[in-house]
Amino acid sequence: MTARIQKGKLAIAKELYDFIENEALPGSGLDSETYWKNFEQVVVDLSPKNKALLAKRDDIQAKIDEWHRNNKFELGAYKAFLTEIGYLLPEVEDFQISTENVDEEIALLAGPQLVVPVRNARYCLNAANARWGSLYDALYGFDVISEEGGAEKGKGYNPVRGEKVIAFAKNFLNENFPLATGSHADATQYAVDHNKLVVTLKDGTQTTVAHEAQFVGYNGEAAAPTEIVFKNNGLHVIIEVDATSPIGKTDAAGVKDLVLEAAVTTIQDLEDSIAAVDAEEKVEGYRNWLGLMKGTLEESIEKNGKTVTRSLNKDRTHKNLIGGETIIHGRSLMLLRNVGHLMTNPAILVDGAEIYEGIMDALVTPLLSFADIKGENEIKNSRKGSMYIVKPKMHGPEEVAFAVELFERAEQLLGLPAKTLKIGIMDEERRTSVNLKNCIAQAKDRTIFINTGFMDRTGDEIHTFMEAGPFVRKGEVKAQIWFPAYENRNVMVGLKAGLRGKAQIGKGMWPKPDMLLDMYKTKTEHPDAGASCAWVPSPAGAVIHAIHYHQINVASRQKELLATEALPLDDLLTPPLAKDTNWSEEEKTKELENNCQGILGYVVRWVDLGVGCSKVLDINNVGLMEDRATLRISSQHVANWLRHGIVTRAQVEEVMKRMATIVDQQNENDPEYTAMGPNFDGIAFQAASDLIFKGGEQPSGYTEPLLHAARLKLKGYTGD
Repeated sequence: MTARIQKGKLAIAKELYDFIENEALPGSGLDSETYWKNFEQVVVDLSPKNKALLAKRDDIQAKIDEWHRNNKFELGAYKAFLTEIGYLLPEVEDFQISTENVDEEIALLAGPQLVVPVRNARYCLNAANARWGSLYDALYGFDVISEEGGAEKGKGYNPVRGEKVIAFAKNFLNENFPLATGSHADATQYAVDHNKLVVTLKDGTQTTVAHEAQFVGYNGEAAAPTEIVFKNNGLHVIIEVDATSPIGKTDAAGVKDLVLEAAVTTIQDLEDSIAAVDAEEKVEGYRNWLGLMKGTLEESIEKNGKTVTRSLNKDRTHKNLIGGETIIHGRSLMLLRNVGHLMTNPAILVDGAEIYEGIMDALVTPLLSFADIKGENEIKNSRKGSMYIVKPKMHGPEEVAFAVELFERAEQLLGLPAKTLKIGIMDEERRTSVNLKNCIAQAKDRTIFINTGFMDRTGDEIHTFMEAGPFVRKGEVKAQIWFPAYENRNVMVGLKAGLRGKAQIGKGMWPKPDMLLDMYKTKTEHPDAGASCAWVPSPAGAVIHAIHYHQINVASRQKELLATEALPLDDLLTPPLAKDTNWSEEEKTKELENNCQGILGYVVRWVDLGVGCSKVLDINNVGLMEDRATLRISSQHVANWLRHGIVTRAQVEEVMKRMATIVDQQNENDPEYTAMGPNFDGIAFQAASDLIFKGGEQPSGYTEPLLHAARLKLKGYTGD
């Protein structure tokens, strides 16, 4: 039985109640009794609306399923049907968002964005501090630099590899901060004279940067600076100089490193990347966010036999060129992703029923942000007094309007100024994609973010068309015409609605954290598409991706795109159904193996260990950053092929057991891991199977209901 504290109709788990009372409310100026009374009122008022919106989702999907069972897909008839049932809405008149008090990291700067599970304090701190990162370290430790020619990483420092790293870094400077003459590779000294950069070259000549405005400051003495500060496309790059350091002594100019402004923003995540099924796990996430907002979060770790305590970085300062000092924000600006409208959580019961988790997040997390909103903390996040809440998995403008109403009620409950709570609208559900302009219009004075997310969006695509026919193989989904339309229209709708210079337009995650060379070669496509941020899997990935924002001026690219037209809505509405299903048995088996191994590898860690996001080995032993979005697409794809007889239940069951054995082998050195085989009768294996065999009946194809039920069962929750 969960110990609970009764407050009116609210039965609050003691862990959560104690946290709010002892850690969140003190210093807020809010009275406990008034807080809980108003909390109860919001829950009573808004829960029926939340429930009705979810019922509408189910009703619409039932109508779509019935239409596909009775009609062969034809675009004209399909569009008329969607309009008739209120799925496809008349587009609102043109407008421009009017969001105010937005920090420059969101409104003006383009750069990498990290997403991290807020339950993990170490990851939270690493991400927040990833605003600045060593280019030398990111290059040395990953595959952007080849190990050929004796440049292996090894255990100690390899000078051959080091030379390659330095050559890459000097070339980066030449391409983005070129000298008027010569090369950074030939520099023997950096100095400042009369507020101008003077670079001495090997031949004794002196030069400066070709674009003088790129040099913005320094630290140390002018004749022998310790830091040279450049700025390009809004992002800073710092040359660190120390001729006595192990690396600096090998460099003619004493350069020891290049520090790049990298993860400009970070989404601290209460949703897809964490497992938080009860009060205990929710409080872990809430407590970390509170520490981030107060600037007090610390985490001690063991490193090389020593205890190291990590905390939030201070701001950076440098001497500017007008005789003063410039302060640069030392940390990534943090957004918080709340839970969507679907899930409930037993942390609080109302008249015996679980509260909607999205309502709970909206009423708790702004309270945790008080110190930052009011500017009472020394280590600040927002300097504008705003809180940035990313709201996932909303279906259409009505649900966005509900989120706005919820935020308004939260502001009133907490005594915050109107529109303090800004909203990030994740364009990851089909009904939002086809009505995106209308969705943004519902929050036009709060919107600070829209994005695309291929995995969740594809999961909803499959679930929406579950009855229409079999889908193409998963690897071919991006090659269908709906996908470029989805990516393009998201940017174009956002730009036409005035997001340029006011809000972020984002793109999705690079999933292979150890394969940064491929990311370096390909992820230019995101800033080139007009996205002002794109998700990366690690601080090192943020540093490498930051290079792309020096190569491409996103603000200029967005201006160019504004003069173009979006890809047609008809493309977006055309489903990726297979025209030819004559796959060989080998092809079908490989598709099943890939999907099932990925499902099992993720689910077993989620259910058994409560790990919501981690590097999970795929069927080829490549580490992929996995969260529930990847699980959704894989489970829905297998469910779709089952529904249309491409594969049989017996085939899937056989592959699931075979893949479970492989996952067990991949995790055999993890002492906390519980093997699924040889009996395959554990809670995690059953949950993974249910995601497939019950996939067609899951709301919008979401994985959360089954995952939460499985983990609560494992933890012994009895539904008190």
